[in-house]
Amino acid sequence: MYRSVCTLFLLIAASIGSTISQAQSKILTEAAPAAGGFSAARLARLDSSMSYWVKQKWVNGSVVLIARHGKIVFYKAQGYNDPTTKAPLDKTGIFRGASQTKALTTVAIMMLWEEGRFSLDDPVSKFIPTFANQKVLASFNPKDTTYTTVPATRSVTIRDLLTHTSGLGYPAIGPLAESAIYAKGNMTGGVGVKGQTLSDAITRLGNLPLFFHPGEQWKYGLNMDVLGYLIEKWSGLSLEDFFLKRICQPLGMKDTYFNVPPEKGSRLVNFFLGDSTGRIQKQTAVFGGALDMNYPLLKHDYFSGGGGLSTTIYDYAVFLQMLLNGGEYNGVRLLARNTVRLMTMNQIGDLSPNVGDHASDNKFGFGFLVISENGSRFTPSQAGTYSWGGVFSTSYWVDPKEDMLVLIYRQMWGPYVANTDKAFKPLVYQAIND
Repeated sequence: MYRSVCTLFLLIAASIGSTISQAQSKILTEAAPAAGGFSAARLARLDSSMSYWVKQKWVNGSVVLIARHGKIVFYKAQGYNDPTTKAPLDKTGIFRGASQTKALTTVAIMMLWEEGRFSLDDPVSKFIPTFANQKVLASFNPKDTTYTTVPATRSVTIRDLLTHTSGLGYPAIGPLAESAIYAKGNMTGGVGVKGQTLSDAITRLGNLPLFFHPGEQWKYGLNMDVLGYLIEKWSGLSLEDFFLKRICQPLGMKDTYFNVPPEKGSRLVNFFLGDSTGRIQKQTAVFGGALDMNYPLLKHDYFSGGGGLSTTIYDYAVFLQMLLNGGEYNGVRLLARNTVRLMTMNQIGDLSPNVGDHASDNKFGFGFLVISENGSRFTPSQAGTYSWGGVFSTSYWVDPKEDMLVLIYRQMWGPYVANTDKAFKPLVYQAIND
């Protein structure tokens, strides 16, 4: 009798454990809005708004995917891939993800951390010798671009790179001193790079000055490019192969690439530039012609951990669902749930990330902006929501408390694109109906 009761108890416990595990690990499936706790009538407001944005010529078009409790409740495109010919924007199109690459780099780094390849507080110089004895910019002469430095108060660590507190900057988007020093050092933003190797570039970067002492400020910089190079050193794979073999293939992400295959080239979404008159024109190059917007189709072997990936909104939703599941998707575990917790909590203490609206009220984890309790008063997103995006107008967020992920993809710059961002988030949250 005792043995039978024990056996029954164990079977019940195992069943409960299995149910809990299945509840926590969700696989994306398309479903009616009600299955995800959404109102179909209220989601129709989002659909009509997306159409309105196109009619107002704020954007040529956009693709949106919303999933809650693992149920895809909204997955639609509105607008045109070519407004001139009225060719529709395809929701399965391949978009230039740019800085959305950073999240994959962060996951790759933390996978290697879990394997014991390094400590988060290891100095970068342990692996890249030119990062030893670094200097910090003290003064800059704009007339001849000369500068002076002082010794850094401590070494840059892996943790500093993950949190953008290293003192590194970004070529071309920072202040004059930063842009000039990086230009002289032949440093790039990492996308569409020709004629140099990642190893040479990151080695040179170590010899250039930092723009503040490590750990003293938050500044968006080339941190993820350095981490991408470290992934190559630690794994023995190119960053392209690591992403493919260790992340994309295991998760079933079939349309995420540094080099988009020729047979999928027709799916690369066009890029547009809008102006204040409402004119929207297709662009073959940006930054004064310096960046060919066909770069995903131009075979290259410089893989930037900070940018360069192209992907579909569905592929990236799978990646985000893996994080929302605590590091696992469809039976494949990439990370432990406590590693995901580390990545998506405040890792910068009292510092403030100087990005976005109300920047001083939010925080930064490893690779993600994180909404704080204080910052949540400005948004319907709950505290703990983590997010990022790409320079070509792609964006995403994950709201763990709502068990929800949301993505909006566009491929356009213009004065009115921000209007769609401001309208979008309230339209998503007002449709939740449970």
